[in-house]
Amino acid sequence: MRTVPGPTGHVVVVGAGLSGLAAALHLLGASRQVTVVEREAGPGGRAGRREFGGFTADTGPTVLTMPHLADEAFAAVGDSLHRRVELVPLTPAYRAGFADGSRIDVHTDGDAMEEEVRRFAGPAEAAGYRELRSWLKKLYRAQMNRFIDANFDSPFPLLHPDLARLAALGGFGRLDRRIGRYLSDERLRRIFSFQSLYAGVAPARALAAYAVIAYMDTVAGVYFPRGGMHALPAAMAAAAGDAGADFRWSASVTELERSAGRVRAVRLSTGERIACDAVVLTPDLPVAHRLLGRAPRRPLALRHSPSAVVLHAGTDRTWPELAHHTLSFGAAWEGTFEELTRTGRLMSDPSLLITRPTAHDPSLAPAGRHLHYVLAPCPNTVTGPSVRDWAELGPRYRDSVVAELERRGLTGFGAAIEREVLVTPADWAAQGHGAGTPFSVSHTFAQTGPFRPRNMVRGVDNVVLAGCGTTPGVGVPTVLISGKLAAARITGGDRRRPPGAVRGAAAAPAVRAGRPVAAAEAARPRTAPEAPTR
Repeated sequence: MRTVPGPTGHVVVVGAGLSGLAAALHLLGASRQVTVVEREAGPGGRAGRREFGGFTADTGPTVLTMPHLADEAFAAVGDSLHRRVELVPLTPAYRAGFADGSRIDVHTDGDAMEEEVRRFAGPAEAAGYRELRSWLKKLYRAQMNRFIDANFDSPFPLLHPDLARLAALGGFGRLDRRIGRYLSDERLRRIFSFQSLYAGVAPARALAAYAVIAYMDTVAGVYFPRGGMHALPAAMAAAAGDAGADFRWSASVTELERSAGRVRAVRLSTGERIACDAVVLTPDLPVAHRLLGRAPRRPLALRHSPSAVVLHAGTDRTWPELAHHTLSFGAAWEGTFEELTRTGRLMSDPSLLITRPTAHDPSLAPAGRHLHYVLAPCPNTVTGPSVRDWAELGPRYRDSVVAELERRGLTGFGAAIEREVLVTPADWAAQGHGAGTPFSVSHTFAQTGPFRPRNMVRGVDNVVLAGCGTTPGVGVPTVLISGKLAAARITGGDRRRPPGAVRGAAAAPAVRAGRPVAAAEAARPRTAPEAPTR
């Protein structure tokens, strides 16, 4: 594995999102001095927080899977995720509703899900589910250490017995066909293949290996951090601060000072200059490439995943048919992916994700009120409507999504909304996300594994990338891994504990009376004494 040559004692991490915070914790655990620079006033990045009219909404991911990957970052400094954040296992993980009016609860417990499938579709499908679950476990074991949690310097590390195991499991076939070998009910097949949309590829064209995302969603467990998903980066920032990291909040990096093939310092919008030995860049690729002065050459232009319109709706009521996470599928399926990824049209028969975080944390809304997060996938701004188009299109599409929810049984949804925030691809683009999508570069075969934009930067010895645009890819678990992989490029796997790191019982408890410290307290910025105040 290539590593950063020369001195690496002081590392500047640009971005306090999940990947940057994971990198910071792993670097601190290897005795590096770490300064984190964040353009916002607090941590989170895509996993941010928005307050409006007494409601507190997550601005990005709403689903937490594989929490042990987050715990691994905390453990690097002798801390623990479970000391910092209260996790609520979700049962069901999802509720899925279909155009024919049928519904099924998706459980990550095998026995519970087998019984639910039997009730929903009969004993043959229940037996097929058991076989599918076994296959998903084998697929995960074949991929995780060799192809996901790994740095690549070339395609040659793929030539390993695990590649043969993955091929024997059918990982290089098509996802929808492989799922169809176990489940004949088209509704059930959707539950175990819709996750390919996260990777920006339709199930009919996605590699079966991408079913590993379904493993995370439907086998490994789905959790809700009390306080919302933002509680995770808030706790990571607090742990990093306790372990010695310095933070520069409300400060953007304007320049990377370079000489002799290395970045020697970063300059901030505040006027501050921070000398450093290495840099971890976590912004989306267009921003990172702009700071570096160029984008690396590739045989084919990068393709981006579809985007999403998100409606944060604070309401005066809720609907009993909604679980914490509800998947509302339209009748269309293959045509939906065609619209999202090829023709660039808005979904004519949309499939929607509705999240109701107040189901498990009423404190996210005023007393007697409820918070709903409605996500409608849409084309990105290269394939579909442009950034300019969304200024006029956004309100109209919002109305059509609300009308569709009411047609699907959420009677009076529009009238129940008291406060709302609408997010469109124009907003994602304004945040620096390429092609106006928060899901970054898609996971086509040519953009996966060693063919994905690598985290080592050609021509600059001491800059490493992290985040969903680089290795290993999109999603909370993989972004956490990307931070660890970036840190490993700098430390070479050195795991020395930094002086003064939090240790076991000596750590300041972050749970009081069974609940975590308020996110604002847990993420209180810890700024170096010499840093400018704002």
